[in-house]
Amino acid sequence: MDVMPQQDPESRQPPEPSPQDPYVMPAEGATAVPPPPPTLRTTLRRAAFGAVAAGVLLAGALVAVEDGEGDGPKEPGPVERAEAATTAGSPASLSDLTALIGDRQKWVESHPKDAPSLATLGTAYVEWARRSADTTYYARAEETLKRSLAARAGERGNGEAWVGLAALANARHDFLAAKRWGETVKRQQPKAWSVYPVLIDAYTGLGDQKAATAATEKFGELRKGVPALARTAELYRGQGWREDALATAREAADRATQPAEKAEALHRLGELAWERGEPEEAVAQFDAALRTDAGHHASLAGRARALVALERTDEALAAYQSALEKLPRPEYALELGELYESLGLDGDARTQYAALREMVAGAKKAGVDESLVLARFEADHGDPDAAVELLRGQWAKQHRSAAVADALGWALHRAGESEEGLEYAERAVGTGVRNASYAYHLGVIQRELEDYGPARRNLEQAVRTNPAFSPLAAPLAREALDALGEPPPGGPGDLQPPPAPEPKPEPRRETRPEAPAPSNAAPSTSPSPAPSKAAASSPAAGKPEAAEASKSP
Repeated sequence: MDVMPQQDPESRQPPEPSPQDPYVMPAEGATAVPPPPPTLRTTLRRAAFGAVAAGVLLAGALVAVEDGEGDGPKEPGPVERAEAATTAGSPASLSDLTALIGDRQKWVESHPKDAPSLATLGTAYVEWARRSADTTYYARAEETLKRSLAARAGERGNGEAWVGLAALANARHDFLAAKRWGETVKRQQPKAWSVYPVLIDAYTGLGDQKAATAATEKFGELRKGVPALARTAELYRGQGWREDALATAREAADRATQPAEKAEALHRLGELAWERGEPEEAVAQFDAALRTDAGHHASLAGRARALVALERTDEALAAYQSALEKLPRPEYALELGELYESLGLDGDARTQYAALREMVAGAKKAGVDESLVLARFEADHGDPDAAVELLRGQWAKQHRSAAVADALGWALHRAGESEEGLEYAERAVGTGVRNASYAYHLGVIQRELEDYGPARRNLEQAVRTNPAFSPLAAPLAREALDALGEPPPGGPGDLQPPPAPEPKPEPRRETRPEAPAPSNAAPSTSPSPAPSKAAASSPAAGKPEAAEASKSP
């Protein structure tokens, strides 16, 4: 960990003294040898130059005083930078966030009833826990935000404490609680822009695309600039509007000025490149994010994911290990474990899977619900029935995002309930999100149900969207597609209209040419010619009334 919030920002080591400092002892060695004494000519030249320089400085000082100009604007310190980022709705760097936390901790010690400062401190704890994966800070955040509300109730203008509680609920994956807190603030202060980001996260977690879209649009009206562009890019990404997401994310990256804000924008570009199946571009964007802000540890995991696709396995392993050391999230442990498994390193894979379980258990003690990632692990590497139970619990909590729908559909398939799983898998893909894993899961379920045409289309979509979407699942997707073979010529038979029946020829009576009647001939006594077989078999061959009767019911 680079920094810890409990550290006092003022207690850091002072900078190295400058060699020009008159109180610094001379260094040992060659630099300690005194220079030779100056000559008389040099001394006079220095004295003259000093007098001129002093006159210039004095004149400049007088002009500055007369114009009322002081020293220039003071460069903002880390606390001011963190406050400015918070006010703008942008992320602060970890070092600036540390300074802000230390500053507020000192202040509330002597001002325990300062509700706004307590709200700021509690929300900063939430952000620190989210970006460091140190879930113990969630308890501190909850306690501090409650102290803020005890000092001043939300109804009396302390809406920021309610917003902090909504952010805390989102971080703990309690999206219903986040929605309640956020909508309470929105009812009382509909133009308070700070509530809309937490509402967007809550609606997204609940799978309410319509409400998330409305909240994103409102946020863009109230808060222009990079934060609104970032949220809009995420909205487009979730709806599968890939080109719009890319254009908006690029604009956000171009307009970002602060390092943490810039790194977040570059990270988003890296994720979009990865989802498009462009790992080289993804690595370049993640590297740029890390150069901009070395504390953006999520980009280490993104970089590792893209390196796997480029078959730079050793680098990928190192990047994953670094990400887990600095940002120990269970999803990273799952990804690293699957990478080990794909390489045949089963012992290392089991170690990562055990670490995942420990992370999930620790998060649960801190009130964080990591059921989704645990269920994904159980479905493929543990107990699919346990995965179904976990995800049914999520669905009952109205956690109905595309991610939960996909995971539940896949878990049901793995548990032998493919018909029920099909409904959820179709719902995940139906949101429009371009996720190769979702398309793969749906294709496999459809193949199991012998719906081969749609299965082939979805498996093709998976390998076309991102050929290396998973070190374990991507090869299986190609194998499943190869097993289905090529579609029949002319397309599936059920999509072709049946050929129209050929019209039957009209039945005709056989007639003989009439012979000229002989003059004065006697009437012929020969029998009349019999009707032909075709005429006899025709419905109209009999009496007309019989034919009409045959048509009546």
